[in-house]
Amino acid sequence: MTPFFQYTANDAQDHPVVNSLNDRLRHLSPEAREAARQFPLRIPPALAMRIPWEVDGPLTRQFLPAPEELNHAPGDAIDPLRERQAQGLPGMLIKYTGRALLKVTTECAVHCRFCFRRHLREEPLPRRLRDWEPALAAIARDHTLKEVIYSGGDPLTLSDRRLARLTARLAAIPHLTRLRIHTRMPVVTPERVQDSLLDWMKATRLTPLLVVHVNHADELHPSARAALEKLVEGGIPVLSQSVLLKGINDNLEALTRLYETLIDARVIPYYLHMLDPVAGAGHFQVSDAHALRLMAGLQERLPGYGVPRLVREEPGARSKTGLPSKP
Repeated sequence: MTPFFQYTANDAQDHPVVNSLNDRLRHLSPEAREAARQFPLRIPPALAMRIPWEVDGPLTRQFLPAPEELNHAPGDAIDPLRERQAQGLPGMLIKYTGRALLKVTTECAVHCRFCFRRHLREEPLPRRLRDWEPALAAIARDHTLKEVIYSGGDPLTLSDRRLARLTARLAAIPHLTRLRIHTRMPVVTPERVQDSLLDWMKATRLTPLLVVHVNHADELHPSARAALEKLVEGGIPVLSQSVLLKGINDNLEALTRLYETLIDARVIPYYLHMLDPVAGAGHFQVSDAHALRLMAGLQERLPGYGVPRLVREEPGARSKTGLPSKP
């Protein structure tokens, strides 16, 4: 697996990418440096080398610690979706009818500054296959479940061997029909998409789907597009999810370019999420009114299959919630 560099403002590692970013960190304000201590900068070296790191660039804002992360507004929360309350067994959430979500890891290839699980990274999760036995037994007992979702962290930071073994156990449960994987890896670490990944995904009895997280067209480097097309050509349906983020993609031009690029890579736009109210990410918040104006513009510019569904997630709701047509 490709190494990831995780470091705070005080780290000094002998690697040109690390040294370059440490130079930038040394020039950050004390507040931004504190943000880096609370939630470290983590990024694959190949992605770091592709980012120009301009002050307000769409990728810089997604990944570089900022002083605004220390500002907490009323309503911000450490666990904004109250997942700890919804988790009946270690690593397993059942929030929606017919679907079980397995948090298979807390690890990510990259730390997004707006992550709604940024404060849950130390959560103990099952690691060995036998540790998943309680969750597997619960899924086997619940015949209303049709789909399992791999989430995290990022599931594709795990090896294909580990994922294939867990998937084989799920495929042995007769009432399950689908496996969905939510990941950023094809975009931030395209080399993760190897034949070994496609082999176990195509071999399972379950219908596999992959949902890739991407927020800006600048993330879709040719190597990322090649990884997405490898999945599609391998017979894996690929959909996209994005988060609407102030200063990154909260304008019609950026969103249009993102979804046209995805469509051309044969990725179907799926969800555009409103930001979850996680402590430390409020500076990325976009108003409902502005979000609805952007959606109206996308509907005018893009074919229907290229327009994602605008949603927010609310604790305790049985599905994602669409925004009302009028703010």
